[in-house]
Amino acid sequence: MKIFHYITSLLILAAVTSCNLDELPVDTASNEAIFGSASGLELYSNSFYDILPGTDVGVFQGDDVSDLVARNGVDNYLAVNALSPITSSGWSWSQLRNINYFIENAENSEVAQKNHYIGLARFFRALFYFDKVKRFGDVPWIDQTIEITDSVTLYGPRDDRFEVMDKVLEDLNFAIDNITLTSDASSTRITKNVARAYKTRIALYEASFRKYHADYGMQNTANAWYEEVVKTANEIDGFTLHRGANAERSYRELFITKTPFADETILAVALDASLQVFSSANRRFISPTYGNRPSLTRNFVNTYLKLDGTPFTDDPAYKTTPFVEEVKNRDLRLKQTIRLGDYNRTENGVPVVAPPNFNQTFTGYQPIKWCYDERFPYDDESRNDNAHIIMRYAEVLLNKAEALAELGMMNANEWALTIGTLRQRAGITGPTLTTVPSVADPYLVAYYKGKFTNPILLEVLRERAVELVFEGLRPDDLRRWHLGELFAQAPMNGMYVPALGEYDLNGDGVMDVYFYQGSKPTSSNPAIAFVDVSPSTATGRIQLSNGTSGEVIFNPGVREWLDKKYLYPIPETDRIINPALGQNPGW
Repeated sequence: MKIFHYITSLLILAAVTSCNLDELPVDTASNEAIFGSASGLELYSNSFYDILPGTDVGVFQGDDVSDLVARNGVDNYLAVNALSPITSSGWSWSQLRNINYFIENAENSEVAQKNHYIGLARFFRALFYFDKVKRFGDVPWIDQTIEITDSVTLYGPRDDRFEVMDKVLEDLNFAIDNITLTSDASSTRITKNVARAYKTRIALYEASFRKYHADYGMQNTANAWYEEVVKTANEIDGFTLHRGANAERSYRELFITKTPFADETILAVALDASLQVFSSANRRFISPTYGNRPSLTRNFVNTYLKLDGTPFTDDPAYKTTPFVEEVKNRDLRLKQTIRLGDYNRTENGVPVVAPPNFNQTFTGYQPIKWCYDERFPYDDESRNDNAHIIMRYAEVLLNKAEALAELGMMNANEWALTIGTLRQRAGITGPTLTTVPSVADPYLVAYYKGKFTNPILLEVLRERAVELVFEGLRPDDLRRWHLGELFAQAPMNGMYVPALGEYDLNGDGVMDVYFYQGSKPTSSNPAIAFVDVSPSTATGRIQLSNGTSGEVIFNPGVREWLDKKYLYPIPETDRIINPALGQNPGW
C-alpha cells in the first residue's frame, strides 16, 4: 500500500532532497545494512512508489483539461500566453538519482533476489522517463549516479526522445522478466502484471505518437510498438472485468470502494482514514466553490450508445432531445458516471433525491464517478477514502483493441473479447457485441475532425472515451493522436433547453432548474437552481445556443491551442544553468 510506502520512505537513509544533477544521495548508514539483505532492498525500493500519481488531486482530475469536460476557468496549459519558459516546470531529477543509486548498488549485492528489486527500480525508471518524454520530448538519458566532477554529463545536451523511449522499453522488459511477484490481493504492489499493463499503455502512446506526429518521420517504426501492445496484453493473466450483483452498479462500484476489486484492478493506491490519507474527489466534483466543477459536455455524452447497440445520434431528433428523454435506454455507464433518473444521495444517512444541480454543474451532466453518495463530510472536506485506481484491466483491453485496429488485425473473436465484453458489462445488446463494424459513424468522424475514418478504430475510440473518462488518460490521448486542437475547439456545451422556464431533470414531477433572462423569477420549489442566461460575453456565464433556447453553452474564458504545446518548454532557469539543453520548437 502506498500509505506504507510514505512511512517507510522516511526511513530510507539514502533518500535525496535536492534537484541538482550533481548531488548524490546522502548515505549515512552502511551500504551493507541496505544492500546486504532482501529486507533492506525491499525497504529502499518502497521509496520508488512515490512516483505513482498522488491522491488528493488524483487521476480523477486529469481529464478536466480535455475535450470531454466543461470546467471552471482555463488551465494555464490553454490560457493565452500563460505557458512559457518562465512559467514551465517539471524539470526535476531527484527521483531518477534515487533509482539509479539503488540500481548501481543492488547490482553489486550478493542477495539472491536482487534482480527482482532491480526490476522494480527499472520499472519505476521507465515510468519516470515516460513522463519526462511526454512533457519535454528530448531529455538526457542518465542511467548512473553522476559525480560532481562529471561536467560532460552535467552540462551535456538532451538525447533524442525516440532513443530514450527505446531505453524505456528495455527497462520495462527487464522488469517483466525479473519481477517475481505475479499477483497481489491488495492491488497495491508492483507485480509482473502491473509492469505488463503499463507496457501496453506506454507502447500504445509511443506507437501512435510515431504514427501521427509525421514531422518526426518515424511512421515506419510505429507498427513495432503496436505489436508490443498486443503481445504484452496477451501475456497478462488473472484479471477480468468486475461484475457485481447489480449491472447498474458494477462499473461505478469500482471507483467508490475502499478495498480495490482485485478481479479488475491491476494497481491502486489504498487510502486510510485512520492515517489521515485521503483524496478530494467529492469536493472537487461537487463543491460549488472548490476545484474546477467538472461536467461532461453534450458532444461527448452524445457518443454513449443506446442499449440496443445503435448510436444515439442516428435519431435525427437527437440535437433537440431534452435531458430527461435523451438519457433513457442508454449505455448503463452513463447513469453510473453522471446524475440522472433515480439517482439518490444521502445527508447524514437520510436519502435525498439528487437530480443534476445547476448550482454545481455547468452543463447538467454532473459526475458521480469517484464520488461517495453521502454528502457529509465528503462534499465539504477532502475526506474521500475510496481506493485511487491507477490501472485496471478494462484499459488493457482497450489498449489491445486500439493496437489491433491500427494494425488491421481486428477480427470477430478479438472484437468480442475486447470491445464486446466491455459493452456487454454496460448492458448493451445486439450485434455490436460480436460483429466487427464496417461502416463509420458519421458523428464520430465529425467529432474527430475527419482524422479517423476507419469504422473499427472509431468504435474503439468511442469505447475508450466512455469507459475511461475521469481516469486521467484523455489529455495524453489527444496529444498522441495529434489532435491538440480539440483542447481548445471542443465546445463546453450542455443539455438542450427548449425554451426559458422551469424543468424537471429527473422525471419525478418536481422542478429542478429555472432558465431565465432579465429579472430573477420565483418558483414554488425552494431548492430550484436559477440560471440566468441573459445575453453576455462575460467569462463564467452560461448562455443558450439560440438565445432563448438551445444547448447550454458555458464560457470558461479564452482557450488557445498552438502546436508547440505538444511539448512543454524547457524551464528558463534550467537553460541558464545548462545552455546545451536548447529549447523546444516554438518556445
